[in-house]
Amino acid sequence: MECRDADITDLAALVSLENRAFSSDKLSKRQFQYWLKASNKVFLVAVSPDKRIVGYGLVIMRKGTRLARLYSIAIDPQCHGIGLGCRLLQELEQRTLAFEKLFMRLEVSKTNDAAIRLYKRMGYRVFGHYPHYYEDESDALRMQKAIHNNGGGRVFQPYPWYQQTTEFTCGPSALMMAMAKLQPEMTFSQELELDVWREATTIFMTSGHGGCHPIGLALAAQKRGYKTAVYMNQSPPLFTNSVRSERKKQILTLVEQQFVHQAELKEVKLHFDEINLEIIEKAISQGATIISLISTYQFDGNKVPHWVTITAVDKHYLYLHDPDLDTEKDLPVDCQHIPIAREDFTRLSSYGKARLRTAVFLYN
Repeated sequence: MECRDADITDLAALVSLENRAFSSDKLSKRQFQYWLKASNKVFLVAVSPDKRIVGYGLVIMRKGTRLARLYSIAIDPQCHGIGLGCRLLQELEQRTLAFEKLFMRLEVSKTNDAAIRLYKRMGYRVFGHYPHYYEDESDALRMQKAIHNNGGGRVFQPYPWYQQTTEFTCGPSALMMAMAKLQPEMTFSQELELDVWREATTIFMTSGHGGCHPIGLALAAQKRGYKTAVYMNQSPPLFTNSVRSERKKQILTLVEQQFVHQAELKEVKLHFDEINLEIIEKAISQGATIISLISTYQFDGNKVPHWVTITAVDKHYLYLHDPDLDTEKDLPVDCQHIPIAREDFTRLSSYGKARLRTAVFLYN
């Protein structure tokens, strides 16, 4: 069997193979057309000696991270049992590794024993599941492999994930995840998301709605019974460089001064120091949960401040929960425990010309 890149001339054959391989949860012709033209993918077909397409595999890659996802893989039913799935998956991993993606994730039905055995044999490990994931209401297992070596992927401790419901509430959403990790009985809701935003917003940050200040977020968590600390590598005001209007700068500066005053009254610890991975790693080992401000430039090319939740750190990577789900391209699994190389995080967590770095620490 030959494995080669798929192209638009394979469209009809791919749709035909999809219909032969699956009875439900099929990719549509329109979806195939989209992914054949997309740039953030590895899309291979397996071709038999008589030039028939008897298998395909599609991997999509998340920009700015070391993460890829096996979006779909299909083998012609007439070719089962000859090792084609294993061969195709190995080729997909090698091509994906060439794009400097180091982790592969996938979802598989809990009832698909043959596929699960294949993935486990290939080094994939279960790290979670989605209930009622497929059209037939069956559950899906979430699996991961570190494709840069022969070891399995990290097994993550449960960490709640929440999708922000507006374009301007990443801060409250990240904070809610960190709070829920410490107090699992906490209930997610849009009402809480918006309440935290009103308490933590700086009124003006970007050209649209106001973003959330680290001290404002710390105060919102402190109000709800958590002990908090804030790291900032510069003194307030933090965000005036992003505002051109002098009047808006004055208002923003006043709001930040109010936050600092309230923090002093509420005994929120303010550290005007450079935040580094050693501090983050030590705090997590002591039971803290952490949210960090990053720049989304590596993700989507836009230099926008964005809050994420840090879920774990190891000797090679730092892992993030991102509350911002692109419903047209992503699944929730794409936004959970996103692996970021330690050396990449230093660049990712620097925002603006002033290279602002800030994080909020929560403790029970």
